[in-house]
Amino acid sequence: MELFSDEYFMKQALLEAQKAAEANEIPIGAIVVCNNQVIARAHNLTETLNDVTAHAEMQAFTAASDYLGGKYLTDCTIYVTVEPCIMCAGAAYWTQISKIVYGAGDNKKGFSSINQNILHPKTIVVKDVMKDECSKLMSNFFKQKRN
Repeated sequence: MELFSDEYFMKQALLEAQKAAEANEIPIGAIVVCNNQVIARAHNLTETLNDVTAHAEMQAFTAASDYLGGKYLTDCTIYVTVEPCIMCAGAAYWTQISKIVYGAGDNKKGFSSINQNILHPKTIVVKDVMKDECSKLMSNFFKQKRN
């Protein structure tokens, strides 16, 4: 695996997703990278915080903004294990993030199935990075929940 590649950073987002699973949260993880440096790490906290808006992306945006000392994430990339929902895509718009890289698509709640134009016009989207690993983590989590 090449250093600082999309796969390199997605692997770190997957570690965050695993933390979520261990905390009985839906296993979605996110990291924000700026100049090849991870400036924020987050995972879903909706159950822990009893807050439906505490998605991994929202937590990562807040942490990255705190780190940078400003609300805009231009020149940053968010790596997230599952396609952002419409709420998180809307938040990404407001951060003006440069790039979104996600693993598994979400054809039920993902932004692209609802409104592909919700992102900032300059935001680049890369999908299906480590898709199989991201999908497997989600399916195993829900399979375990059903049993």
